[in-house]
Amino acid sequence: MGKVLVVDDEQSMRDFLAIMLKKEGYDVVTAENGADALKAVQAEIFDLVISDVKMPGIDGIAVLKTIKEISPETAVIMITAFAAAETAVEAMKLGASDYIIKPFMVDELRLVIDNSLEKRHLRKENILLKREMESRAGFENFIGKSEPMQKVFALIRQVAETNSTVLITGESGTGKELVAKAVHFNSPRKNGPFVTVNCGALPETLLESELFGYMKGAFTGAASNKQGLFEAAHGGTIFLDEISATTPALQIKLLRVLQEREFMRVGGTSAIRVDVHVIAASNRDLLAEVSKGAFREDLFYRLNVIPIHLPPLRERKDDIPLLIELFLRKYSKKEGDSAWTKKIDAKALKVFMSYQWPGNVRELENMIERLVIISRDDTIRLEHIPDPVSNASPCPELGALDIPDEGIDLEALLENAEKALLRKALERSGGVKTAAAKLLKLSFRSFRHRLQKYEEPS
Repeated sequence: MGKVLVVDDEQSMRDFLAIMLKKEGYDVVTAENGADALKAVQAEIFDLVISDVKMPGIDGIAVLKTIKEISPETAVIMITAFAAAETAVEAMKLGASDYIIKPFMVDELRLVIDNSLEKRHLRKENILLKREMESRAGFENFIGKSEPMQKVFALIRQVAETNSTVLITGESGTGKELVAKAVHFNSPRKNGPFVTVNCGALPETLLESELFGYMKGAFTGAASNKQGLFEAAHGGTIFLDEISATTPALQIKLLRVLQEREFMRVGGTSAIRVDVHVIAASNRDLLAEVSKGAFREDLFYRLNVIPIHLPPLRERKDDIPLLIELFLRKYSKKEGDSAWTKKIDAKALKVFMSYQWPGNVRELENMIERLVIISRDDTIRLEHIPDPVSNASPCPELGALDIPDEGIDLEALLENAEKALLRKALERSGGVKTAAAKLLKLSFRSFRHRLQKYEEPS
C-alpha cells in the first residue's frame, strides 16, 4: 500500500493513526515531534506524511516546508484542531495535498488519504506514460523477412514469457532497443513501465545516482531525496543500454541487484527491493571485455542468461527494400499529404543493396529522411544519392564459371574460397582480426565464427 509517516506530539493520536493505517495495509513509521519527523524523512522516502500542525519546537508547517524541499513527491496531509482558514490556505500553498480538522471521522480521514495518494499516483503515472509513449516511438521500424530476423522474432516471443535476464548484442544502429521494447510490450509486464538507461552517456557518479536514486545531501547538488530508475521501473522493465560502458565499481552494484533484487540509494541506509525485468545491451564483445579485465565475468554470466544477437544490415539485405518502403512512408507524410509516399527507382535501389551500411538500420533511416527532403519530385533517383553510398561497389563477380560434365562439389568450392579469403584478409591486416573482418565486410563476431570452422582442434 505504501509507506506512511505519522507526526503528532500526542501519543494517543499517533497510536490511533498507526493502528488504523496498519490495518489498511500501510507500512507505518511514527514521530513524536518535528525534529524526529525530519530525521525520518532524511533517512528514507515516504509516500505519505500525516502531520499535526500545532507541535512544540518545529511545528507542522515547518515540517511541511522541509519535506517539500527534501522529498517533493511525498504527499502531505495536515491535521489541525484549529479551523483557521489562513492555516489551511498556507499549508496548501506550501504543497500540502489536503488538510483535516480535529475531531474527524475515520471514514473522512480514509477518504482524504485515498485522494492524496491517488493524486500522487496519477502524477507518477503521467510521467511513466510519457516515458512509455517515447519508448514506443520507432517501435514500428522493427521489421524484417530475412531468415536471421525471423529467428530473432521467434526468440523474442519465447523470451517475453519469462523474467530471465536478456543480453542483446549487435553493432550500433541494428535496433537493440527495439528488441528490448518488443520483449517488454509482448510480456505480462506490458502495462508496467519501460525505462531506458544509456550507460555510456553518463559519468559513473551520475549514472549510479540515476540508477539507484539518492538522499538529500549525499553529494553536492543533491538538494532533495530522489527515487532512482530501478524504482521507476518497478513492475516493468529496465533496459541497460551499452552496459559495457559501466565501471567495475558500478558493475559490483549491478550484480547485487541481479542477485538479490535489492539496492541502496546513494547516501541511504536501508535496502530497497524491486521487481523488474532486466534487459541489457552492448555493441562490444563482452567476452572479449571480460578477457581484458574490463568487464566482470560473474556479471556477464548473470546478464547472458538469454542472449539475442542482432545481425548487421549487410547480413540481412533482403530486408533493405522493406525498410526503405517503411521509411519512405514515414518521412513522406511529414511533407504534406498523409496518403502520398515517395518512391525509389530501380537503379537507386540497386546502389542501396550494394552498399554495406556500416551504420546499419539507423544509417539507412537517416539517409531516406534526407533524400525525401532533398529530392524535388516523387521519385528518389541515383543522382540524389550522396557519396559514399552512390559509389558503393557491388560484391565482386566470380567470373564465367562453368560446370563440367561430371559436376562440381559446390560445398567444397565455397569452403575453399572462404578459407582462402579469410587467410588473405588476415595476411593483409597483419593478423589483426578486427581489421580483417572489415576487409571482408563482416562483423567481428561473424568473422571469428567463420575462422573457428577452419582452426585445427588443440
